Amino acid sequence: MKRRILYFTGPRQVEVREESLPAPGADDVLVESLCSAISAGTEMLVYQGRFPRHLETDAIIPGMRSGFKYPLAYGYACVGVVRETGSRVDGAIRERFVFAFHPHASHFITPADSLFPIPDSLSPQTACFLPNMETAVNLVQDGAPILGERVLVLGQGIVGLLTGSLLKDFPLEALVTVDPFDLRCKMSQAENQASAIPVCKTLVPDEPDFRAQARSVLGQGADLTFELSGNPSALNEAIALTRFSGRIVVGSWYGEKPVEVDLGGSFHRSRIKLISSQVSTLSPELEGRWDKSRRFEVAWKSLERIKPEKWITHRFSIDQAAEAYRLLDDDPQEAAQVLLTYG
Repeated sequence: MKRRILYFTGPRQVEVREESLPAPGADDVLVESLCSAISAGTEMLVYQGRFPRHLETDAIIPGMRSGFKYPLAYGYACVGVVRETGSRVDGAIRERFVFAFHPHASHFITPADSLFPIPDSLSPQTACFLPNMETAVNLVQDGAPILGERVLVLGQGIVGLLTGSLLKDFPLEALVTVDPFDLRCKMSQAENQASAIPVCKTLVPDEPDFRAQARSVLGQGADLTFELSGNPSALNEAIALTRFSGRIVVGSWYGEKPVEVDLGGSFHRSRIKLISSQVSTLSPELEGRWDKSRRFEVAWKSLERIKPEKWITHRFSIDQAAEAYRLLDDDPQEAAQVLLTYG
């Protein structure tokens, strides 16, 4: 059998190659892909060549531990249908819709136990959001919002939108979301309108009075700030707008972008806590009660409630992948979630 698979072959270069696939092993399955989601954060760092070469691509996901180097098949949000099963795999999974942490490919072989059956209540397109929803759940767990707090979310890409959507169900005093792009701001505002939080506001960071606008809602500053923009300069905004003894959860991965953080001003006396948050692991404080499977259960239920497919702005066939990445690179203000399709 032949498959089409996407490779990053150099900075701003992608190539769809045709490769042969063997028959599934005894514990494997063959999946035919329906759609896969492009990450406008991590994947764009790979596309742009701004990733650290010394890191594994992912220490947790099987098949993605080879390290960041070209050519690289990369991606982690693939949805498809099980077409063939190995001799030791329960045949009941055949023809089921499944999710896999797998690079963009029209077909792939993977161990059956690495798949996630998709609940019947969700469409394949919605299931593509599972990794970002798990990330949002992880961020909120690491931030641990408290009754009556004022919360700031910098960045309204998909992870930021999902995080804000989770936060709007908390009994907060105020929630401020921030993004420079009009499309994302409108999406965020639509979510805010459905919230019971007394004050929900979306702001644009490029406005000359941005900090004054934020403080008019946050008072002395945010008790809890999420930095999810992928922009290193946003860390200074986070520090400036977080109050004494507040927490800043840094969910952005900057890759090789230089980060110049102003730690010589108010930060020195403010006792602000900087929290590194990444979804591959769970916070040690939660490991006695939580594991990955429990967090995935929460993510699936959150997808059912939030219905993020409304944020899909573009669909490209796998053969148009180069066009999809150019769009996200050249005109990020025009796109939210971009899907690759296989037909």
